[in-house]
Amino acid sequence: MALFRRGDKNATPDDVAPDETAPGADEPEQGFEEDVAEPGRTSGPWDADDEVPDLARLDLGAVRVPGVQGMELRMEVDQKTGVITGVSVSLDESVLQVQAFAAPRTEGIWDEIRAEIAQSITQQGGTVDDLPGPFGRELLARIPVRTPEGRTGHRPARFIGADGPRWFLRGVITGKAAVDPAAAERLEQVFSQTVVVRGTDARPPRDLLALHLPEGAPGTAPAPDVRPEPDFDPLTRGPEITEIR
Repeated sequence: MALFRRGDKNATPDDVAPDETAPGADEPEQGFEEDVAEPGRTSGPWDADDEVPDLARLDLGAVRVPGVQGMELRMEVDQKTGVITGVSVSLDESVLQVQAFAAPRTEGIWDEIRAEIAQSITQQGGTVDDLPGPFGRELLARIPVRTPEGRTGHRPARFIGADGPRWFLRGVITGKAAVDPAAAERLEQVFSQTVVVRGTDARPPRDLLALHLPEGAPGTAPAPDVRPEPDFDPLTRGPEITEIR
């Protein structure tokens, strides 16, 4: 089951928050958000136009992820299309997956997405708690899975999100960090220091922002162990599966 639906290229005005400007010759095309100036952010995740803390980051296209000692980076690839759909950072027996999406300029979408994720998990027989966290509201989920022994277990996962200027960044934390706050600190720092590069092109809401393999550009961190792997869906698979009785 899809966890986050892709944007419709033929989006209608109902898909986007209404434009508050008067209609005229410069009115944006229906279904797309207008490019306007946004106030600076005071904490991360950051927008590329913000005064970003000076850290070495890996340039992955739509996101720039800070390099952390001991981390392993994986680029998730859709096997059917070959498109890179997400980035996973493995650190201290835990994994953080991040994906960046286009969003309307006038309002955030995390509240809506959070409700959709919760509904998807509960329909599969899992449980979800909507709790306050370091980035605002987040979901702590227990996702039903089938263990290698054929038994039914539950896999813990944390869903975190950040609404930015015309973008949304989603994170999924699995492994030990999903249930241990101390273990989660380093991955939370990775998420909070990630920079989103939205670009200026018009995109429908929820359109996945393009990613690419890290480049050795000046000011970027040296690439850690980077491997392509199949597209990651935290509801259906993952090497961190543990049985909870």
